[in-house]
Amino acid sequence: MDVHVTLAGQRDLSGQIYRQVRTAIHDGLLRPGDPLPPTRELARRLAVARNTVGVAYERLVAEGYAEGKVGSGTFVRTTGLPTQGAATASDTAASGLRPRALWAGLSPWADPEFTGPPNAAHDFRAGLPDARLFPYDSWRPLIARELRLSGAGAVGYGDPAGHAGLRAALARHIGLSRGVRTGPDDVLITNGTQQALDLIGRVLLEPGDRVAVEEPGYPPARLPFLAQGAEVTGVPVDAEGLLVDAIPPGTRAVYVTPAHQFPLGMPMSLRRRTALLRWARQHGAAVIEDDYDSEFRFGGRPVETLHSLDRDGHVIYVGSFSKVMMPSLRVGFLVAPAPLRTALRTAKYTADWHTSVPVQAALARFVDDGLLARHIRRMQHTYATRHQAVTRALTHHFADLTELVPATAGMHVTAFARGPLAEPGALADRARRARSSGVAVHTLAEVSANRSTRPGLVFGYGSISAADIETGLHRVFVPA
Repeated sequence: MDVHVTLAGQRDLSGQIYRQVRTAIHDGLLRPGDPLPPTRELARRLAVARNTVGVAYERLVAEGYAEGKVGSGTFVRTTGLPTQGAATASDTAASGLRPRALWAGLSPWADPEFTGPPNAAHDFRAGLPDARLFPYDSWRPLIARELRLSGAGAVGYGDPAGHAGLRAALARHIGLSRGVRTGPDDVLITNGTQQALDLIGRVLLEPGDRVAVEEPGYPPARLPFLAQGAEVTGVPVDAEGLLVDAIPPGTRAVYVTPAHQFPLGMPMSLRRRTALLRWARQHGAAVIEDDYDSEFRFGGRPVETLHSLDRDGHVIYVGSFSKVMMPSLRVGFLVAPAPLRTALRTAKYTADWHTSVPVQAALARFVDDGLLARHIRRMQHTYATRHQAVTRALTHHFADLTELVPATAGMHVTAFARGPLAEPGALADRARRARSSGVAVHTLAEVSANRSTRPGLVFGYGSISAADIETGLHRVFVPA
């Protein structure tokens, strides 16, 4: 393993080498069992005699930091090392550099508390698909093929708008599955929904512009707009979705999840969707439609997208593959009106040039070969079974403690607290106890931007098997 060593002057060269390698071992940069560079190689790099390096290594061995293996070289000792600590960054607290003031109030949503207990026996976190059921055997050959092509020089820098094949495949997919009228030129590939929102904000908003979001709503959606200096205002939702009449004056853009509102779960009614589009037309504002969880529907008629109802080009449609495939792929997309295309592509180029080309190409094949549709059908059946298990247990066994919010789609359900659980602090305490017993579950306040929202619990069922759901719920509501 290469070790960074610098020599000053011509005195005590062996001592300088010894001290710098010893520091690397102390700081944990060189770990037990790691090989030290061969003496000949390090001597050549430092332009010193091989014996100079040899003397430094002999001192490390003598003091218990290293051990020599005949015919193999010199290695950091695996046992009995002198006390060592973790590497620490230099103290830069005195630096005069400071972030802009607006960053002081922003932080990542997925904080350690939200991630839940590691390897939870019962995982009710929202928004996590079942990675165990992903068709890896179908995906691996596709991604391997694209990586081979990249290695052969077949792929260079990509188009900021995205892989042409994937954009065409996506246009067909969302046209067939969601009724979104679009073509490949309208589609821009992003690194997940979060980047799509960031690019939209860069292109549409000036500092101080107002953006309306659902309240309660998806907290990460606020961050890109806040980071760009926008004023983000929460608008209440009811059983029909966002209250259009409550959108404040001067709003430039509205972010909504109409297919399956996060976190409450109900769809936006046709009456409310029509009113929102009429409002956008009258005010010349943008509607950002996050088609969250739309792929998994278990009852009722499919909900038309705002984009398919829009006749005036005010809707920007946003989606991702985080729920239908894997969040770690970080592939999302947006569909924008023609006047925004060039600016959005330039914003994408400015941000990171393009999303991974091999992943995009493999995903295009995955969609075109029908593998995505097949996977969605399989997961829809799986999640429908789990949805039924959660709702049945909540309504049959815990109706005295919860009021289920009706939902017929998605990967989570929400239940408002009632009875003793509705008392101040009771729900948060119950969630903490559940986590300590190996159940990952979160309160409605923890997954909402407004912490003062009505007390409730959110139960995701993407990562928990149907057979484990009832036991997990008992651990939440009947703690030992």
